[in-house]
Amino acid sequence: MREAIAAPLRNSGYGYVETPGFENVELFARGVGESTDIVTKEMYAFETKGGDRLALRPEGTASVLRAALEANLHKSGNLPVKLWYSGSYYRYERPQKGRYRHFSQVGAEAIGAEDPALDTELIVLADQAYRSLGLSEFRILLNSLGDKECRPVYREALQGFLRGLDLDEDTRRRVDINPLRVLDDKRESVRKQLVGAPLLRDHLCDACKAYHEEVRELLTAAGVSFEDDEKLVRGLDYYTRTTFEFVHDGLGSQSAVGGGGRYDGLSEMIGGPALPSVGWALGVDRTVLALEAEGIELELPASTSVFAVPLGEEARRALFAVVTGLRRAGVAADFSYGGKGLKGAMKSANRSGARYALVAGERDLADGVVQLKDMESGEQVPVALDSAVEEIRTRLV
Repeated sequence: MREAIAAPLRNSGYGYVETPGFENVELFARGVGESTDIVTKEMYAFETKGGDRLALRPEGTASVLRAALEANLHKSGNLPVKLWYSGSYYRYERPQKGRYRHFSQVGAEAIGAEDPALDTELIVLADQAYRSLGLSEFRILLNSLGDKECRPVYREALQGFLRGLDLDEDTRRRVDINPLRVLDDKRESVRKQLVGAPLLRDHLCDACKAYHEEVRELLTAAGVSFEDDEKLVRGLDYYTRTTFEFVHDGLGSQSAVGGGGRYDGLSEMIGGPALPSVGWALGVDRTVLALEAEGIELELPASTSVFAVPLGEEARRALFAVVTGLRRAGVAADFSYGGKGLKGAMKSANRSGARYALVAGERDLADGVVQLKDMESGEQVPVALDSAVEEIRTRLV
C-alpha cells in the first residue's frame, strides 16, 4: 500500500525523507497548536534523563518541515522542495475501529511555493493513489480557511456567534483560543447549535477567493470530483487557505481516510523563514478498512521469481551457488532450507509464487544440468548448470 501511494509522488518529483520517532515537545506545541486536542490531550510526552522534554510524533508535517529547515533544503534555489514520507505515529486516543494509538501514515509535503497548481497537484496525486488501489467510493471535501488578512475578521464574527451558545467550559475556552476548532466538534449537542454559524467563505478576502477558485477550476479540469464543505477545518492550527479531506462512507464514524492543506505560516511558527507550503497525510490503517468496505483484495506481486529445490548434499551446494549468482544478477531467488524432501520443497516453491522451480539431484549433476520447471505450465526442461543463471535471466525478461 505504501508503494502504491508513493508511486505517483515519485513520478512527480517527490523525494523520500525519514524523520525521528520523537522530537522536542516544543516543535508540536508551536507547530500543531497548543489548543489542539493533539497537544493538550493526545500527545505522548516524556522527560529524558537529561531533562529534555520529548514527544512521540503525533503527525508528520512539523517534523518534515523541521528536517528540511535544518538541512537547508530551502536554500537550494529549487523551490518547492518536494518530499514524501512514511512511518508510525502516536496519539493517546480512545481506541476504536479506525482510531488507534499507534497508526501508520504516508504523507507528502511541497515546501516553499504558493501556487494553486501545487495544491491541486497534491490532491490529484492522492486521488490517483487511492484509485490505483482500486478504491472508488471515497469523496474529496474542499474548503478555504483564508489567510492572515481575512481570517481574523472571520474569527471575530465566529467568536461572537459561539459565545451566545450553551457550551461547556472546555469548549468555551476553545472559543477564546481557536474558535475554528469548535466547527469540527463531533458531538451532536454542539453540532445542533452550529446551524446558522457565520461561514468563512463569506469573509474571504478577494485574493483568497481567487486562489480558491483557481484550485477548484484546476481540479475540475483534471477530472477530479470534489464537494465544497464550508465547515471543514481539520484538526491542526497551522492550516491556511486550501484545506481538504478524503472521506469514505463505508468506515462509519471514523470516515476520514486522509487529508491535508496549505500551511503558509508554519515555518515561521517553528523558527524558520517564510516558506508557504502545502501537504497531506493518508492513513494506512483506514485505507485498509476502506479496501475491506469495498471488498477489494490487493493482488500482491510474488516476491520470488525462482525457487531452488536441491535433492541431496551435492545438489545443495551446487544450487546454493546458482541462487547466489541469480541474486547478484538481480533475480529474486529463494532456496529450500531445512533438508525437505521433493514433495515438501515443491509445496514451498508453490507458496512462494515463483515463476520457475530449479530442481537438481545426483543424476542431473552427473550430466552437468539442472531441471528448470515452469510453475505455470508445468513444463520442465534441462539447462546446463554452468549457464543456468544466464538462461533463467533470459527467460524472465
